[in-house]
Amino acid sequence: MSKEPKNLEQRDGFQSKWGFILACIGSAVGMGNIWRFPIMVQKYGGMTFLLPYFIFVILIGSTGVIEEFALGRRAAAGPVGAFGMCTKERTGSDKSGKAIGAIPIIGALMLAIGYTVVLGWIFKYTFMSLSGSLFSLGTDMGAIGGTFGMTAPEAETLPEALKAMASAGFFGIGNGVWQIIALVVSLAIMVMGIAGGMIILMFGVGSGIEKANKVMMPVLFGLFLVLAIYIGTLPGASEGYKYILTLNPAGLLKPDLWVFAFGQAFFSLSVAGNGSVIYGSYLSKSEDIPSSARNVAVFDTLAALLAAVVIIPAMAVVLGEGIRDVSGGPGLMFVYLVNVFNAMPAGRIIGAIFYICVLFAGVSSIVNLYEAPIAFLQEQFKFKRAAAVGTIGVIGLVVSIAIQPWTSQWMDVVSIYICPLGAALAGVMFFWVLGKEKAIAAVNEGAKKPIGGWFFPLGKWVYVICAVLALILGVMYGGIG
Repeated sequence: MSKEPKNLEQRDGFQSKWGFILACIGSAVGMGNIWRFPIMVQKYGGMTFLLPYFIFVILIGSTGVIEEFALGRRAAAGPVGAFGMCTKERTGSDKSGKAIGAIPIIGALMLAIGYTVVLGWIFKYTFMSLSGSLFSLGTDMGAIGGTFGMTAPEAETLPEALKAMASAGFFGIGNGVWQIIALVVSLAIMVMGIAGGMIILMFGVGSGIEKANKVMMPVLFGLFLVLAIYIGTLPGASEGYKYILTLNPAGLLKPDLWVFAFGQAFFSLSVAGNGSVIYGSYLSKSEDIPSSARNVAVFDTLAALLAAVVIIPAMAVVLGEGIRDVSGGPGLMFVYLVNVFNAMPAGRIIGAIFYICVLFAGVSSIVNLYEAPIAFLQEQFKFKRAAAVGTIGVIGLVVSIAIQPWTSQWMDVVSIYICPLGAALAGVMFFWVLGKEKAIAAVNEGAKKPIGGWFFPLGKWVYVICAVLALILGVMYGGIG
């Protein structure tokens, strides 16, 4: 058995295969699975949407996910080090690669900052669901919408947002206090054995992120399953299942359907040249990357399907035909579903379970996003773990509080431009710069059987082009995921 590279021996790392898989599942299972996927399924006709979605999941899971894991592991580094490795082996210099690798790092940090705002919302609504104050709103859409309006104020431009926050003292409007509380609560969660939020990151991967996801992911899936079973027993739920199982062959001819199915799969699997690369860098050489990538794709899809069979039937129970008028995004999770759960039998309990699931999904995703810039400070500037976490944490908290009224636009900028660009750059580095022989060797190391001959040409000519298309289509459509 070959020895681990010295720099990898000095790095933190995952202690088990399933610890790594669950952490990756946690990073992939995010808000897109909950507030966007069910609406896409409902809007485009159930199986009519799911068939192309499954096709793209298979394509991206068997190319892009494998590529990013293998790229990080081979370099034993995040995007900056990994991209630098590729250019050095091709040209003898790592300078251009390292410079390009900064793009996914910036994308991860920006996305994490936006997610910090959302995580603050989630903590607040989880607390409100447990305390009963969310249930006390009943089905009064004015009160429900007003509550979220105060939580998430909006501004048209970034200067307007900054001015509004500054004039209010940064805590006078919005949800800044709950964003801070989210970090404090994370420490309490860790004391109980379930690490959460930024505090996980201080304790590294093996003792923090891995341990947390080993608890959070099984609990999340279990609770979603309980919700699905219960909602399935309610009158009217069958209409929701009809939406999910609908197949309209004519609908498969619509280009928009394929565009949004592709976007949903692409962003759901978290290929952006950052989080998957950094998690891959913590893998041992004995891990079977293709097998791990398949498991991540399968369980991420399962989580999305579970969210769909909870949310769509629940809306059908309460809203009936009114389900057609519901749109995705934060409004679904913090407005429409509050009304839906409050109108259901045992609605208080159902709402509490749902927001606990959302909390776990949010925490598991945000630690992955913050890990890339934290590791960057450790790798490139030799920061100690606690110092790196503290530095990035302060930046994340200050900026996230400041941009609250502009969060939607902030997230659009990252998801439309930076994330697809990061994914495309990672694909180019692995399939085009590193070269076939070294790329295949990186994937096959630790694999039970060699990857098929289809992998490299599919990744080089199809996946990389798809990543570029994700950027182009995102700009054309104003976002596809």
